[in-house]
Amino acid sequence: MAKLSGGPAKHIPLRRCIATGEQRPKAEMIRIVRTGEGGFIVDGPKGRTSGRGSYITPDVKSLELALKKGAFNRVYKTKLSDAQLDQIKEGFIRRLLEMESQ
Repeated sequence: MAKLSGGPAKHIPLRRCIATGEQRPKAEMIRIVRTGEGGFIVDGPKGRTSGRGSYITPDVKSLELALKKGAFNRVYKTKLSDAQLDQIKEGFIRRLLEMESQ
């Protein structure tokens, strides 16, 4: 039997934004990771840092909405300090600028 296409379709993993609820391909999202020490980092483009992760749509409005809704507190099941939220904001903006320059 002949193949109709070039091969099997490649699976594209989808992730849901914690602020908007929108589903997008994993590669188009920004991943925020809680490390074992209680700190937060913004994952790189490969998204392989170990720890509890959440995804957010890469725009400032989504970040503002997540902060307003308390989405980070809900996802990580804890009350984040102002310093932790600042850590997330700074990392998010840095990663957003990296994505735009690519």
